[in-house]
Amino acid sequence: MAVRAVRGATQVASDDPALIEQATGELLGEIMQRNELSEADLISIVFTATDDLRSTFPAAAARKLGLTDVPLLCTAEIAVPGSLNRVIRILAHVHSTQPRDAVHHVYLGAAAALRPDLSAPAPAN
Repeated sequence: MAVRAVRGATQVASDDPALIEQATGELLGEIMQRNELSEADLISIVFTATDDLRSTFPAAAARKLGLTDVPLLCTAEIAVPGSLNRVIRILAHVHSTQPRDAVHHVYLGAAAALRPDLSAPAPAN
C-alpha cells in the first residue's frame, strides 16, 4: 500500500447548509466509489470552501456520514477575482494499491471546469 492524494470539487447552488451537506456527501461518495476506497483507507481529508460559503463546515457533513475517526480540516479557498463561486474542494490522503497515475480525481458539475484534464466521467460498471 502507498499513500495517495485524491482531489475533487463540486459547486453548490447557494450557501445553504443542506445543499453543502448533500454536495459534500455526493463528492465524498464519488471519490470513494471511483477509487474503490473504504473508510479504513482514509488517512485525512482537507476541505476548502470559497468565501461565499459560510453557513456550515463541509467537514461537519463528513462527520454526519460517519467519518468520526478520520482527521478532517476545513479552510478557506483564496478569493481570486473571477474564480468559480460556491465551490467545495477536497484533498483526501488515502492508503491505496493504485499507482499515482491511476487515481481518479472527481470534479462534479460546474466544478469540472476547474480541472478539465482530470474531469473524466465515472467509469462504466
